[in-house]
Amino acid sequence: MTLQARVLGYLALTAVVSCVLTVGVAVVLVRRHIESVRRVSLQTQANLAATIGGPPGALRAGNHVYRVGAAIPRRVRPVLARQILAQLPSGDGQGTVSVADRSLLWAARQTATGRIVLIRSARLAFGEWRSYLSSLLVAGLGGILIAIALSFLVARRLSRPIGALSDATRRVAAGEAGVAVPVRGDDELAGLGRSFNRMSAELGEAQRSQRRFLESVSHELKTPLTSIRGYAEALTEGAVEPAQGGRVIGDEADRLQRLVLDLLDLARLGRADFAVEHRPVDLAAVAAAAVTRHRPRARELGVTLSGDEDEPAWGIGDEGRLLQAASNLIENALRLTPAGGSVTVAARAGEIEVSDTGPGLEAEDLPHAFERFYLYNRYRSERAVGSGLGLALVKELTAAMGGEVRAAARPEGGARFTLTVPATAVRRRQRARTDASRPCA
Repeated sequence: MTLQARVLGYLALTAVVSCVLTVGVAVVLVRRHIESVRRVSLQTQANLAATIGGPPGALRAGNHVYRVGAAIPRRVRPVLARQILAQLPSGDGQGTVSVADRSLLWAARQTATGRIVLIRSARLAFGEWRSYLSSLLVAGLGGILIAIALSFLVARRLSRPIGALSDATRRVAAGEAGVAVPVRGDDELAGLGRSFNRMSAELGEAQRSQRRFLESVSHELKTPLTSIRGYAEALTEGAVEPAQGGRVIGDEADRLQRLVLDLLDLARLGRADFAVEHRPVDLAAVAAAAVTRHRPRARELGVTLSGDEDEPAWGIGDEGRLLQAASNLIENALRLTPAGGSVTVAARAGEIEVSDTGPGLEAEDLPHAFERFYLYNRYRSERAVGSGLGLALVKELTAAMGGEVRAAARPEGGARFTLTVPATAVRRRQRARTDASRPCA
């Protein structure tokens, strides 16, 4: 059974049940209204009879009991009249009385010549409300037909966008790109359609980004592998000196190792078991550790590596991940800075800054500096570059800690990278405790 048929069935069933209940309640209300009208009519007849002297034979003195409801009032038998009068209070009145297991409506009025009592059966005869019932049934059937027609229209309105969304979902699951559903209106179904279109667009962009990334990685893996194979063959044939070949193969192997490690780190960032702590960290200590780690490499390159860590600088983050990100920034700066240049690492509250005197970045490079392989593809023919993933890894690590990283060009030349994490007031609290613990003079 299709979705439209199910929705139509549910709506039609609801409409029919509602109409039946409505007609049933209307029948009860109509019966009560007719009963109330009968009581009022009986009282009106009693008032009229008392005014004009009553039916024929009621002008004599005494109590006169008449049955009404037919064409003309009829006097009841004396025995029944005595039974009725025995249960009625004296004077004017109206109500219900039970005589010989029969319920009767009565209305009594006092006249100058006697008392007139009108009675009629309390039970409502079918003929008295049959015409009303027919009208109610016709109205109910008309309501059911209208409800079914409206249910069909509503079912189409509900099922058509859901069917289109279901079909679009199957197309996306089959791998089709750029799938979108038409959106009309501003209700929940329209919101669902817009959400699907956003999801489809984001999924398509993710697939395109993944393809571009895989293509870039494939290219970057192929280049050093080709170089290693070429020099290995040259060494076998004796075309190059062993020392030269070994040095080139070692350099390309190092590049492959960096590339693979960066890829593994980036892959782990998307996994649930990649834990990142959020605790107070002394960024000055992190910067000092990163500087100490890279000083031997800086001496080999002839680059001055210095740190500015005079006092603690606190932030919220993961100490190990911050050290990894700062190390990537320093390694990138050392690779680009020529001999005789300098790399400076500074720490402030919530920030670690790495600046160098290298070739720097162009203004158009700054928005794309942390995209995978962007700077590598941009400058690999002009300067020494790394795996092409180091800065992307720094961005991912910083974002995982709730921070960000920015790139800027220094006015005096070179580049500046600033890693920012949420700041903390730990240092101020510690200073307050220190001041409180000092003895008073």
